[in-house]
Amino acid sequence: MAEAKAQLDSWSETIASVREQISRVIVGQQEAVEQILWCVFAGGHALLEGIPGLGKTMLVRTVAEALDLSFSRIQFTPDLMPSDITGTNVIRFGLQGGADTVFQPGPVFSSIVLADEINRATPKTQSALLEAMQEQTVTVGGETRHLPQPFFVLATQNPLENEGTYPLPEAQLDRFLLKIQVGYPSPEELKEIVRRTTVANQPRAEKVATAKQLLEIRQASKEVLLADEVLEFGVRLLMMTHPEEKEAPDSVRSYVRFGSGPRGIQSIISAAKVRAISKGRMHVSTGDIKAVAMPALRHRLFLNFEGQAIGVSTDRIIEDVLAALEGKK
Repeated sequence: MAEAKAQLDSWSETIASVREQISRVIVGQQEAVEQILWCVFAGGHALLEGIPGLGKTMLVRTVAEALDLSFSRIQFTPDLMPSDITGTNVIRFGLQGGADTVFQPGPVFSSIVLADEINRATPKTQSALLEAMQEQTVTVGGETRHLPQPFFVLATQNPLENEGTYPLPEAQLDRFLLKIQVGYPSPEELKEIVRRTTVANQPRAEKVATAKQLLEIRQASKEVLLADEVLEFGVRLLMMTHPEEKEAPDSVRSYVRFGSGPRGIQSIISAAKVRAISKGRMHVSTGDIKAVAMPALRHRLFLNFEGQAIGVSTDRIIEDVLAALEGKK
């Protein structure tokens, strides 16, 4: 028993150390940082949404530095080709005049891949990530190659600019474990950003964890206990996002066309288990479920025409669902 407690403490301390190193570089954004950690230690992909200049790229790079993982950045543009992401076979000429082909890996062959402004690329190029995100493999020239482990896609998109962009298809959105909102800093945080970024010696994150430790925590999260009543709470939460569900709140019935699919509850439970470990527990609570519900579901609800026309946010609808669920406990 004491050994298991010591192991659990070690895992939670590892997550806390990574969080601390990120905070040395990134000012504020505690909620976004916490959600990225849930995502990374659960083995999922994240979509970060926020206006330019909020430090999304720096945040992802800092996570890679703190975890000592290989990092690559792909700047998505309309002329980006799928082979620019996955890699391609190139011709290699020998000294004797002979020639053969050799595979040149693309930037997707890294542990952390930053897909910057992912919605600027065409759907054909966006889909090049689908196999990598789902299967952890890349198929080029009829040959399938495995990606390094661990492997994460952390994508960013600008919610304000629609010209020259291609909205992500629902199938690809569903592959992201969490959709994370990166908010604007407060006045005090703006002052601290200036202090840190306009000096000669800017802070850097130290390597405080390894890929082996990350994979160990990911495996341990799968063994976190999930009581039947807690799972029932999560399933009720998911079902109440469907407009045809009799317990759904009025906002769901009025503005939602389709609720979340099964990946929604899978994402909630996966992230909730990592949150439990970070809090020093080996069991999921309803508090964990409520804490992860927003980032796990906000990109999995599809509004009807009326909801889109009046600008209803999925965050507000999820808040209504949580409030209705609390009232029925």
